[in-house]
Amino acid sequence: MKIAMLLSGGVDSSVALQLLKEQGHDLTAFYLKIWLQEEFSFLGDCPWEEDLKYCRAVCEQAGVPLQVLPLQTEYWNTIISYTIAEIKAGRTPNPDMFCNNVVKFGVFYDKIDPAYEKVASGHYAKLSFRDGKYVLERTPDPIKDQTYFLAYLGQKQLSRAFFPLGDYNKKQVRELARKFNLPTQARRDSQGLCFLGQIKFSDFIKEHLGVQKGDIIEADSGEKLGEHNGYYYYTIGQRQGLGLSGGPWYVVKKDIPHNRIYVSRRIDMENKYRDSFQTGNFNWISGQKPGKEDLQVKIRHGETISNCRLQFTEDNTARVEMERPDRKGIAPGQIAVFYDGTVCLGGGVILE
Repeated sequence: MKIAMLLSGGVDSSVALQLLKEQGHDLTAFYLKIWLQEEFSFLGDCPWEEDLKYCRAVCEQAGVPLQVLPLQTEYWNTIISYTIAEIKAGRTPNPDMFCNNVVKFGVFYDKIDPAYEKVASGHYAKLSFRDGKYVLERTPDPIKDQTYFLAYLGQKQLSRAFFPLGDYNKKQVRELARKFNLPTQARRDSQGLCFLGQIKFSDFIKEHLGVQKGDIIEADSGEKLGEHNGYYYYTIGQRQGLGLSGGPWYVVKKDIPHNRIYVSRRIDMENKYRDSFQTGNFNWISGQKPGKEDLQVKIRHGETISNCRLQFTEDNTARVEMERPDRKGIAPGQIAVFYDGTVCLGGGVILE
């Protein structure tokens, strides 16, 4: 097939490209230029240049042409604007998830030649076609599985998607990288948000929302314990960056109008240790909501998956009751992704 390969400069997409090359496909690699280079020029050299250097080395070794596609404007108008708006509203955004939906398997589709039959990536996800529908399934690696980040894709997008790493775990991918002697074989996995690279999330927030001093209040006693630089720097369940002694302290509530955050040492405080929430703004991969209530749910990317009951209401929202309480904190704006066994059904935004 004629395939457009999304290359990031990491080991996963590099191995995926090499696997497709060995299978005899006609490949062109694309590096999406979404970094905010001018905005963060104060950091000095562009931290994304290293990624591009590795992309070039991988493509040169494989004999695959590489194109750099600038998408900063499109990215700003969608993902960055959404992220800033959600943070300012006191919610917890998930820009990486919507990057897949809007950019990598959205805008990018419209930018490339329609002759490309598939768009491949290094995501850990399995894709099959059953009963007239594309089905997204979890991979053998519960830690690296990335179906969570793909839960807002639809049938049209999946019809053109290709995930070569669907049957592999991370250890096997590392072994393949060494076998192929890839330039990326020793690179560490990237951390943080896709558009920030080495930039700290707090620096990104400060650049856009600045500093707004407010009080840190103990939820139990109402006592002021200290000050913070703005409610938008914190999310429910957070315990890092509070600057308080005698902890651990957890953020359990945010008073946005008064710019206050409430903290507690009690792990069972409301919003820190609970087993139910309201969700809406759904995307169902099949195009239809589930026909059963007993499912599994992920609140965030990772291996933790919980049995749950999903009960729809008349206003097309749903109440989610989990078998066990979530210990890391459930915050409005987060995405809940639902599964039926290994099948990823889609997701919804946590409302409260």
